[in-house]
Amino acid sequence: MKFLARISLVLCCMFIFSLSSHADKTVYLTSLDWPPYSGNSLNEQGASVAVAKAAFKAMGYNLVVEFFPWSRAVSLAKQPGNKYMGYFPEYFSDDVAKEFAYSEAMGTGPLGFAQNAKKPVSWSSLDDLDKFSIGVVRDYVNTAEFDKRVASGQIKVIPVSADVNNMQKVASGRIDMAVVDKNVMNYLFDNDPKLASMKGKASFNSRLLEDKKLFVCFKKTGPGTKLRDIYNQGLQKIDVKAIMAKHLGQ
Repeated sequence: MKFLARISLVLCCMFIFSLSSHADKTVYLTSLDWPPYSGNSLNEQGASVAVAKAAFKAMGYNLVVEFFPWSRAVSLAKQPGNKYMGYFPEYFSDDVAKEFAYSEAMGTGPLGFAQNAKKPVSWSSLDDLDKFSIGVVRDYVNTAEFDKRVASGQIKVIPVSADVNNMQKVASGRIDMAVVDKNVMNYLFDNDPKLASMKGKASFNSRLLEDKKLFVCFKKTGPGTKLRDIYNQGLQKIDVKAIMAKHLGQ
């Protein structure tokens, strides 16, 4: 009986250790509904999430992504002591880099302007933008120079809470342009019920602001930077371009 009790105790300890080890290999990140890159209802939760999960899986880790409005996603990732080790997808920003440890790039996205299809906008430099009404999403990073001019008041912008709101305003002619990723704009007009009657009323301006690299931002702590390094190693083991192309229909 004592022998059986010892065996049972050993098996129980092994089971508990196994559960603990599995828990230690689970990473929690926050994100937002930003299709086709991220979203709880998307196939594999979107292109960027598919890349991040594949990179962690290649290193033996399980990634769990939880979705919130953007400002909340960033705020939760900042808070010390909770389960979230970072957020994504994010553009590079010197200000963000002061608070978070950036990963290596996990793909790119073409950032530019949505415009009303009947009133295309011609511009050649940021100096030309001060005469237009431009929509942005609150708390999004755009480009360093564009955001600098917005902060100084050189470029006037109208902030909203989500890209879909800007697409409605552009399509209805309420604003001249809105900053948006081209893939996001196309996805929204193809799939969002709010824009069903507006498809074809907006187009993507031919001049890009920038082909933006996408990153995961990890907490700037010992565990956070350790996970960043593990994730970067995982990126080297997967075909990022192929995963992105699959989900972006390229």
